[in-house]
Amino acid sequence: MATVNNYHQGNTQVATTGTKPAAPTAKTVDSKSVLKRLQSELMSLMMSGDPGISAFPEEDNIFCWKGTITGSKDTVFEGTEYRLSLAFSNDYPFKPPKVKFETGCFHPNVDNYGNICLDILQDKWSSAYDVRTILLSIQSLLGEPNISSPLNTQAAQLWSNQEEYRKWVEKLYKSPNA
Repeated sequence: MATVNNYHQGNTQVATTGTKPAAPTAKTVDSKSVLKRLQSELMSLMMSGDPGISAFPEEDNIFCWKGTITGSKDTVFEGTEYRLSLAFSNDYPFKPPKVKFETGCFHPNVDNYGNICLDILQDKWSSAYDVRTILLSIQSLLGEPNISSPLNTQAAQLWSNQEEYRKWVEKLYKSPNA
């Protein structure tokens, strides 16, 4: 014979027959909180005034951004500007966005498809990071690659000869404005 248990759920009394109430499922981030976070990050990024980085939502989709970074002064990338795409999921900021170079980039940690090997975009991601952190990290990565973990072995091998490397960058770089 089944037992009947009464318990309150909200303002409603619920009767069950011999079973315990279902445990609440793990809370997922709702898209409204992601939307608020991204809107806040956009305002923060626009107010930061960091040189050489920018990003904005693409058209009316706050989950897809287009970003730009410029090569830092005194690096082989000085004078270059690169376009990036940033795609945010409903799990943001608990999962990193998918970030890719849209402009071809000859770099040890960037493959021919624009994929980026950067720890904060993979296993070292933290929800404390934001779009500004990502862009500044990629800008820094341009001048300070991790040649021990290359996606582009040719670029990694050439990195030690900065004069020759600069020639390759100039030869392969196509201005996003062209």
